[in-house]
Amino acid sequence: MTIHVAGISAAVGAEVSGVDLRTLDDADFQVIQDAFNQYHGLLFRHQSLDDADLVAFSARFGDLDHAPVMENGQTAVPGRPEIYLVSNIKDDSGKAIGSLGSGEAVWHTDMSYAENPPYASALFAIEVPASGGNTSLCSMAATYAALPADLKARIANLRIKHDGTYNSGGYLRQGVEATDNPREAVGTYHPMVLAHPVTGTPMLYLGRRRNAYIEGFEIADSEALLDEVWQYTALPENCYSHQWQVGDLLLWDNRATMHQRTPFDRNARRLMKRTQIKSVAAPSSAAAGS
Repeated sequence: MTIHVAGISAAVGAEVSGVDLRTLDDADFQVIQDAFNQYHGLLFRHQSLDDADLVAFSARFGDLDHAPVMENGQTAVPGRPEIYLVSNIKDDSGKAIGSLGSGEAVWHTDMSYAENPPYASALFAIEVPASGGNTSLCSMAATYAALPADLKARIANLRIKHDGTYNSGGYLRQGVEATDNPREAVGTYHPMVLAHPVTGTPMLYLGRRRNAYIEGFEIADSEALLDEVWQYTALPENCYSHQWQVGDLLLWDNRATMHQRTPFDRNARRLMKRTQIKSVAAPSSAAAGS
């Protein structure tokens, strides 16, 4: 088959078909790379990938991050430090084998609390529930474009503190003290409006809502402005919701999208393997290049 790219929503994402990710040649990979820069989210169905295959494909985009500590205290998959397990499955002793359970994972960007958050994330489906557990992507360029002109002007040079206290499932991160005071919370400041590192397109960079804080603001004023901006986030016309099948791989650009997971039956099994590609440079303000 010939590789084919087709958009899957108006604002974000495309499905790439006619390709086996285990045997990509350079020409096909260039098609994928170009599509990723255009659509910021790519879906590949019917893939048969072992851990080595998943790591090898992900590494075509750049160096990979070491997976963060999971809620069970383990760091990644034994022998594969690049792979993080997203799962509600428990072992024979009742201990979780991965992270994020079966509840909702709120809208977020992966590891935005870091100084240099990952460029992209790849999530590969091993086991999926019959219903629920959908992953949605939201275009942050489309979100920014939807803002009124006066709101764009107000936020142009602001920075947000991205919280590192809790993960997207609301679980306290390993080794971090619990707090809901955004000024005290561990985290990193990033520009609120980014220039995409490849295209230069302006886009919002929000991370997640909990414990977010706008630099230099009184907390009440920060909360009010963040609430105003978040009203424009995840508008249905700017999102794509993916219902998983075994063998699906979904790749997304962490600068250009946010993502979210719907809850599912805790008695159903869900097992996903995630890799993350390192960024070459930290997030850059769109205002700095204007």
